[in-house]
Amino acid sequence: MTYPFVLPPLPYPYDALEPFIDRETMYLHHDKHFQTYVDNLNNALQNVPQYHSWTLSRLLTELGSLPEPLQTAVRNNGGGAYSHDLYFDLMAPPGQDIAPAILDYYDSAEQFFADMKAAALGQFGSGAAWLVVRPDSSLGIIALPNQDNPLTCGFYPLLPLDVWEHAYYLKYHNLRSSYIDNWFHVINWEAVLDRLFSFFLS
Repeated sequence: MTYPFVLPPLPYPYDALEPFIDRETMYLHHDKHFQTYVDNLNNALQNVPQYHSWTLSRLLTELGSLPEPLQTAVRNNGGGAYSHDLYFDLMAPPGQDIAPAILDYYDSAEQFFADMKAAALGQFGSGAAWLVVRPDSSLGIIALPNQDNPLTCGFYPLLPLDVWEHAYYLKYHNLRSSYIDNWFHVINWEAVLDRLFSFFLS
């Protein structure tokens, strides 16, 4: 996808992740917050047609090559659009078990969940915990502030855990830990596995 970027539809009903993520949060998070990132990204790119053919992945991967004023807008709004696209696409109604391929890199599902939760809780303020593919093709977990993106750091993003307050505050208030525990129930492991296979086939 290239400029002008558009808000992708939510791939399931707003209440599909209940009781773990509530309908109102899903509506506001997707239709309002995500839309704002898309709109702001388009506004930033409007008068720089030389970048209209660049995909969002390329804009973030080659962030350092953009003019300095544009870098901040793409980091914040392009990063926000990219992470939210993955976040919503990589959730699904509860019921999926952790992908066996992930367990090739972790001793158990419990270890993966504990490591991901530790990264998410350790992120001070807004940001995300990310399951990524490292340059050596191993899997790792990192935390990044605000809308910073693994692509800009040389990693391939597999799965984001959004810990901005707008992702959970309506239902969980200040209980980020409870939100994280419940988010694990709605990971779309089939889609995560597709991303992992796509990386290794590319």
